[in-house]
Order: sequence, then C-alpha cells, then structure tokens
Amino acid sequence: MTTQILMPALSPTMEEGKLAKWHVKEGDEVKSGDILAEIETDKATMEFEAVDEGRIGKILVAEGAEGVKVNTPIAVLLEEGEDASAAADIPAAMNDIKAAVAAETKEVKQAQAEPAAAASAPAPAAATPAVNHGERVFASPLAKRIAAQKGIDLAALAGSGPRGRIVKADVEQAVPGAKPTAAAPAAGKAAAPVSPPAAGAPVAIGALPDARIYFKPEDYEEVPHDGMRKSIAKRLTAAKSLVPHIYVNMDIKLDALLAAREKLNAAAPKGKDKIPAYKLSVNDFIIKAVAMALKKVPEINASWTDTAVLRHKHADVGVAVALDFGLITPIVAKAEEKGLVEISNEVKSLVERAKGKKLKPSEYEGGSFAISNMGMFGVSSFSAIINPPHAAILAVGAGEQRPVVVGGKIEIATVMTVTLSVDHRVVDGAAGAKYLQVLKQFLEEPAAMLL
Repeated sequence: MTTQILMPALSPTMEEGKLAKWHVKEGDEVKSGDILAEIETDKATMEFEAVDEGRIGKILVAEGAEGVKVNTPIAVLLEEGEDASAAADIPAAMNDIKAAVAAETKEVKQAQAEPAAAASAPAPAAATPAVNHGERVFASPLAKRIAAQKGIDLAALAGSGPRGRIVKADVEQAVPGAKPTAAAPAAGKAAAPVSPPAAGAPVAIGALPDARIYFKPEDYEEVPHDGMRKSIAKRLTAAKSLVPHIYVNMDIKLDALLAAREKLNAAAPKGKDKIPAYKLSVNDFIIKAVAMALKKVPEINASWTDTAVLRHKHADVGVAVALDFGLITPIVAKAEEKGLVEISNEVKSLVERAKGKKLKPSEYEGGSFAISNMGMFGVSSFSAIINPPHAAILAVGAGEQRPVVVGGKIEIATVMTVTLSVDHRVVDGAAGAKYLQVLKQFLEEPAAMLL
C-alpha cells in the first residue's frame, strides 16, 4: 500500500517550515537513510531522511513552498509493484476540510459558553437575511445566523477563516449596511489597503488594528514576514504577556577584567602566519561569569512549569545573536565546566553556523539562561524580554568611562550596566539582587572564578 511522507517536526517546537529543496524526483527509488529533502525552519535548514524504502510516486508539495504545517503529506511513497495512480492527490483538500471543521467547532463551543449573553441581547428591530449578490458566500452556519440577526450582508465581508471562510468574529466586528469589500488577497500577494473601522465599530479585546489603516499605500513598502520573524513575534508576545517580569540592574567596573583580557590575549601562542591561537572578548568573560554565578545562586538557573520549578544541574547559557534575518540564541552547554578559550571558540563556531542557518535544534532550543549584549552598539542599558523556558535573561550594556567615587574621591573607571530580567513566578527580587552581587564579584575580580 502507498505510504504518505509527512512534513517532519525537526524540533520540539516546530509547527511549520519551508520545503527548501527536494533531493529526489517522482519515480526515484529510495531506501532508509537517503536524503529526501532540505527543510528550512525559522532558525535552521536541515536534511530530511527517508525512513522506509520504495519509489517516489508523487510529490505533493513543491520545492520552495513556505508555511508547510508539520504532519502535512508532502509526498507519496509506493511499494514494489504499485502504480503511480495509487498516489491520490487529496491531502490539501483534506487539510482544508479539517481546518474548516475545527474553526466551526470552536465557534459553536464559544456560542454555547455564552447563553446568558445571547438571551439578554436585544433582538434587532428587523432582521435582514444575508445577501450573496449572486455569488456563493463561504461562511460557517453560526456566522450566517448572526449575520441574519444583525442584518449584515455576508458578501460585504472578507473572511479570516480557512480559505477566506467567514467566521463568527468577522460578523461580530462588521457594521450593518457596510458596502461589499474586495476579495481577500491570495496568499503570497501584497494585501490590499484596509479601510479604517467606522466610528463605534466593535473591536475584539486583545486585538490591535491593522497598521495599514493609518497610512496611504503609496507611503509604505510591505516586507512579508518570514518564518523567523513570525516565530519571534509569537514567542516573545506570549512571553511578555504571560510571564511576570521583574527587573534588577547593577553597575560593574571592568578595569580588572580588561587588564586580565589584555594579558591573556598577549600570551596567546602564535600559529601559522603568526595568527594568535585565540582572542578573548569581554563577552567570553561574561559568559563564564554568568555560568559560575548560576552555580552559586541556583534559584536563578531554573524553569517554570505548571506543577513544579525545574532546577537545572548545569549552566546552559544562550547567547543572543543578531542576524540579518532575525535573532537566534545558540547555547553554550555546561558553560560552568569550560575555560575561556573553549567558550570563545565555541561561540565563534555557533555564530558562524547560525548565520548559515546550519545549527541543530539542540544547539539553540532549551538552555537555562540567556545573555543579550548590545554593548558593541554603544547602548548604555536596556531591559530584555525573557525567552522561555528560561526564567531569566541578562541585558548587557557598553563598558563606558564614568566617574566613580572611591575612598571619598572621584576617579574614572570603565563601568558596564547590566539589567537582569527574571520570571517572578520562579525568582523573587532578592534572589535576583543576590545573583547580580555574585556576578559583579566575578567580573570585577576575574581571579575569583578560579576559586
């Protein structure tokens, strides 16, 4: 019998991806372990291997297709003796049906949960049936019923459901008597200008209006969201909305650290063409100090779950890296066990592979803590958003020469401001302050990391 090859989940959090490249074509024989395709997620591009053997009967998803949902059929594998006609091209239609049924089921449940509100709502003076203007209107039964009660012309609405299907929310936000609007733009095309909502029109709680309503189309250029930008928006919006942040900041003097860094770099052995074997950065010292401080204050090195707080045994430190196409946080695993040179070399390798989208999911997913350093941009201080499953993130500003008071006298020192964002469900403010005290000691006295 035929076997459907499904879009794989290449990481625990993957929901969709881009089918970047096929390595096989229809009619090719494949065996277990053969590379079938390259799948591009929001963070990396990975090879997808065959699990079974057989012959590619039909490719269902074209090369370059974006937004392919996990478990969507992408090809059909034929067993020996089977004909290509056995590969029915129906998965896309089945997915549309499933999506429509799911959307309608959700609407019905919402309606059942609001019987009191529905009963107390005043009946419309004259319910006018929906008009379709001679064209078929795709709308859920619940949307049609609400439209009839409110006297709304469904043909005037652009649906937000699967395949442009009009759903409950579309009707509830509509204004009776509104003129028909142009059909919703096809996927992949620039969206048509959106008219500003009429005065008094209902707005869904928690939803923001489309920014296009404030500007003329000729005054802006649309840059479609890629997978990474969508992922960043989704994860950090959820994090900022659901995680109660608390912020603690502290100034740290870097003069001793800078002196130690200069000596260590000067002592680096020279290799071919007199190139030093290593070149340590201030960030390498920060990663090491962060890891050591996490071992000293383990309540920071934790993650929240609904049933328990997870205390991590190792300091797996994520380092935020700004790329041309977004942001990624590769992880230095067990950083507390590694020396400065090893940390430096590992970070360079992670950054280089991140730029080529060649990281493995295990190298950028998870971790127990994160660092976001914008000091190289001259930023004095800032607050970062926690990226779950972390319970904290350290925002690092630039090292600047500032006047400081030492023994009652004003001196000039190189000072860096750091801001710790912590999940208040996991960490209290006092623990955050304690952590920064320990971190400050390690950075102001680098030799303390050897104790």
